Amino acid sequence: MIDETANRHVLVFDVNETLLDLRALAAPFENVFGDGAIFSQWFAQVIQSALLTVVTGPYQDFAQVGRSALDMLAERRGLVLDDEQRNLILGTMRTLPPHPDVIPALEILKDAGFRMAALTNSPPQLAEAQLMHAELTPFMERIMSVDAVQSLKPAAKVYEYAAEQLGIKPAKIRLIAAHSWDVAGAMRAGCAAGFVARPGMVLEPLFPAPDIIAADMISMAEKIISTAD
Repeated sequence: MIDETANRHVLVFDVNETLLDLRALAAPFENVFGDGAIFSQWFAQVIQSALLTVVTGPYQDFAQVGRSALDMLAERRGLVLDDEQRNLILGTMRTLPPHPDVIPALEILKDAGFRMAALTNSPPQLAEAQLMHAELTPFMERIMSVDAVQSLKPAAKVYEYAAEQLGIKPAKIRLIAAHSWDVAGAMRAGCAAGFVARPGMVLEPLFPAPDIIAADMISMAEKIISTAD
């Protein structure tokens, strides 16, 4: 019997913001800073600092980057945080809920026979805790952290590592993310990609666009299935 799924991409999902909803951070930011909306400023600084480590080195794990970004945000506001305040915010990263469209989309893809995995900048223990709390672990063949290669996304060796762990070539990966830099990094490493255009998320025009773009995860799942066979 011919395996009709053999030539499909393996779907590899980014975690933070793509699968998990960072808006849950608004409450602890409100508690500490008096302004819940600034969680987005913090995460933007996290991404900027993470990219800086990729370009210049040395490697810093994502938890360290998150803590550094939090202190930078506090300094801009004339505040000095104590460990209790930091832990209130950073500890919430372990209990982020999935976006409402995520589980239905993953169920669609699972029913269609796709292999799925997660690839995240989060350290291994945090990544496992995040996906277990969000009840996404059963969908994932593997939960892969960049910590194994000591470099954050979008470094090419991260996607190459993911392919090796999955027993495939990078070209057989489709990286699904709501971050243009993650999509660009995956494509530069030879992977296919899919961009989830969540509110406020746009593609970087300096890099080629992926062949699948969708406004939400359910539309993404439907487009993946329609182009797979």
